[in-house]
Amino acid sequence: MNIRTELVLYAGSPTIGWLRLNSEFTGKDGTVHHRFVPPFPEPLMRTAVIASQAPPRAEGTRPVPSAPEQAEERELVFEGFRYTCRIVHQSAPQTEPLLLLGGSSQNRYSWQSHEKWLAPLCTLITVDLPGYGSSDFLPASYDISFLGDAVQHMLTEIDVPQVNLFGGCFGEVVGLRFAQRHPESVRRIVFAAAAIRLPELYSEAVPRVTDALEQGALEEAAAELVQLFMSNPGAGKVRKHTAVARLLHRQFMNQTPDELEKAIEHNTRLVTHGCYEPLPVPDVPSLVFTGEYDTLCAPEMGRELARTMPSALFTTVKEADHLVTVERSQESADLIGRFFTDRPVDDLPYCNAVELPGTKAAHLSVCR
Repeated sequence: MNIRTELVLYAGSPTIGWLRLNSEFTGKDGTVHHRFVPPFPEPLMRTAVIASQAPPRAEGTRPVPSAPEQAEERELVFEGFRYTCRIVHQSAPQTEPLLLLGGSSQNRYSWQSHEKWLAPLCTLITVDLPGYGSSDFLPASYDISFLGDAVQHMLTEIDVPQVNLFGGCFGEVVGLRFAQRHPESVRRIVFAAAAIRLPELYSEAVPRVTDALEQGALEEAAAELVQLFMSNPGAGKVRKHTAVARLLHRQFMNQTPDELEKAIEHNTRLVTHGCYEPLPVPDVPSLVFTGEYDTLCAPEMGRELARTMPSALFTTVKEADHLVTVERSQESADLIGRFFTDRPVDDLPYCNAVELPGTKAAHLSVCR
């Protein structure tokens, strides 16, 4: 596949620029595919001021004070691979720093919409690990343990001894391995839309999606990926289902050549190395949740994960599927924030019943 790319930079505000990417793909059959990526904001400076807003409250949530905080970016190198983390500082934290590890197609900016609810509680850390986002390409020969160790390297470099750990989808895979290998660095854990084995739907889709991407058949790959991540409309009511499906399709279609290369390598990494090792999990307060209609990592797979964690609770979020943190972003942020600040998570109007599948959770109170 031959790729030609044109990058156009437009002037923006002192802290925000606008990028336009025109890409031209030549498939194996000689067909030329043109793609225009609409402008999107991208921080151009290492430091920017983020003003938290007072948003409308979700059902069952309480207001939190907001204050301007400062976002800092740090470029780091782990075993020869350059990567970048983003830190939104909180000068008066209510709990330990929160490390947010998102899915494979997310980057360190993907959680900015959640900051207005989470940043008032604590310092937030997001990262493009090697092989993802804007960081260096990482060959598939490097496994999940390498990525888990890269997380620990980052925390050591930015002088954060312990974090509240959130991992969503692929972020759970990396986060769990990090917690298993570096338990002293983890204070509490929340995993979302997660599993300890590759879903059969994913394993079956990988060869087809990879082949489509290598041939430049982006529309075919995007359609399959949307179907993979989104629930069937007939499964049950999912908020913003149509809008999120459209957003996801556009995101897949707008991948840069670098992102496409990394996506292929990511799939190879997971299929080659798998996503789970049966190592001990730190005995810390833990919560696993997913959308009640998640068809990729079904609720039973979340329960299976929770059963491997000594003190884990489990719940499902109503009217959501695998993309629960997008479809119900405010409610997800509220659930995460509650758990990491030791507030009750039972009887929330947007969640189904809290379960106790963890090996020690039966001895814990549902209200922390």
